[in-house]
Amino acid sequence: MRTVCVLFSFALLLCSSSAAQKLKKFQPLPAAMENPANPLTDDRIRLGRMLYFDPRLSLSKAVSCNSCHPLDRYGMDGTAVSTGHKQQKGGRNAPTVYNAAGHASQFWDGRAKDVEEQAKGPILNPIEMAMPSEAAVLEVLRGIPGYVEAFRKAFPGEAEPLTYDNVGKAIGAFERKLVTPARWDRYLAGEKDALTPAEKKGFDRFYAVGCVDCHQGAYAGGGEAYKILGIEKTYEPNKDMGRFNVTKVGTDRYAFKVPSLRNIEKTGPYLHDGTIATLEECVRLMGTYQLGKRLSDGEVTSIVTWLKSLTGELPAEYIRAPALPK
Repeated sequence: MRTVCVLFSFALLLCSSSAAQKLKKFQPLPAAMENPANPLTDDRIRLGRMLYFDPRLSLSKAVSCNSCHPLDRYGMDGTAVSTGHKQQKGGRNAPTVYNAAGHASQFWDGRAKDVEEQAKGPILNPIEMAMPSEAAVLEVLRGIPGYVEAFRKAFPGEAEPLTYDNVGKAIGAFERKLVTPARWDRYLAGEKDALTPAEKKGFDRFYAVGCVDCHQGAYAGGGEAYKILGIEKTYEPNKDMGRFNVTKVGTDRYAFKVPSLRNIEKTGPYLHDGTIATLEECVRLMGTYQLGKRLSDGEVTSIVTWLKSLTGELPAEYIRAPALPK
């Protein structure tokens, strides 16, 4: 009897050790995603929030950052590609802004190094917000006394605080606190009952089949890795050259930034082109084309069960639409 107890205790120890090793590949979300080059101050965040919601930064005065990345819907508009200026359609699925400031780069092809740089792109994109130039944006903002004062407060000591770079910094500062902690974070912090047995089993399956090779860290993706869509089997529908459009390096053809799995339950449709409607379909596709494995219905269901534990809580007060300056 004593031998059986010793063996049982040893088995439990091995199991616990194995679980701990798996979890080392992940970290809880930070409270804010800091950037030393863009200090987070109340005035800067307040300005960024107003700019994020303000359609006057678009040529039509009808499109804002929140149009394509609605914060009350997990930062996604739920369409394959978003609609911008004069009902034009974008070429790629709009990624969520939640937790994005912690990623190693921005956009599917990584062409922006951080959210401060990314925020300046859509405003001038002729399909999205369509402002003709940086000067045109600044002319609009200088014509609104409330913004002139808000930029002065957000960037004290600067000879000319109202600049296009500071537009990006302000929006970036606001986005750096768009964090959505989930039950998964509580589990990582040691609260073992934060996940159900089915969710724990789903994580084990996620890890065992190899999804963890690309999706790990605090964001379960969103790191420095770019992966070809179709590693193990050519993905015929893919016509987008991805990262190659930025680097012109042959091995980057059809490569895309590995997306974060945070809030993945809420951010469909999926892939860079938004052609995959359901999370179950996407998991199955990833198994086939990225891992070279035919996942069973049970495996897909189990993995999706764990993925839903990554759905976080929206910061309701922080994302409340502000009164815009006059």
